[in-house]
Amino acid sequence: MITLRKSSDRGHADHGWLKSDHSFSFADYYDPAHMGFANLRVINEDRILPGTGFGTHGHRDMEIVSYVLEGELAHQDSLGNGTAGSAVGGVIRPGDVQRMSAGRGVRHSEFNHAKDRTTHFLQIWIEPIERGLPASYEQKHFDAASKRGQLRLIASPDGRDGSVTIHADASIHAGLIDGAEQVTRALDPQRKAYLHVVRGAVDVNGRALEAGDALRIEGEASLEIAHGRDAEVLLFDLAA
Repeated sequence: MITLRKSSDRGHADHGWLKSDHSFSFADYYDPAHMGFANLRVINEDRILPGTGFGTHGHRDMEIVSYVLEGELAHQDSLGNGTAGSAVGGVIRPGDVQRMSAGRGVRHSEFNHAKDRTTHFLQIWIEPIERGLPASYEQKHFDAASKRGQLRLIASPDGRDGSVTIHADASIHAGLIDGAEQVTRALDPQRKAYLHVVRGAVDVNGRALEAGDALRIEGEASLEIAHGRDAEVLLFDLAA
């Protein structure tokens, strides 16, 4: 079964400095029919105005993945990442994937220091496989060539193929699909999958999708992604 979730059906928040579209219930947006999907809890498409950002705040027991589309996002946290002299600089740019395991608790900030450019990114939360883990941070770059015409693994429970390691029964693939490029992906019908169109337009199993659209996928054996028009997609493999 494949269920379409249109971009226009998402929740929307406009805080002036931040404009956000919520795929699932978040903050003041509440829809009991969209509280999450399997262990995927949040996909927020955020746009942060220049010179603004999220001040220091806390999280616990959540795997948080950030995926930047445009601009830059400066990260600092209570683990020391992003501070002077730290091993991890903390600035994430297009192509970067940032993973923060909140675990027993972490405080962090995310800021757009640019004077004239909005930062556009996806904020993704996945429920961890275990509560009370040590907080940790990881950041890696995946260039466009590695995602062109294919689904590149960017996050997984074991960090295989150079992906970031998330402490959850889930994995994330990213793909860039355009023109004649086509991807056929086998799925485990005993698990769930979720496909989110990051930008552009694409056909998935014959359904025409546009930026912000998503598919909830249950009991399916395969996906065919084709006829992309400058499309970028994220495919989530999730616990049933």
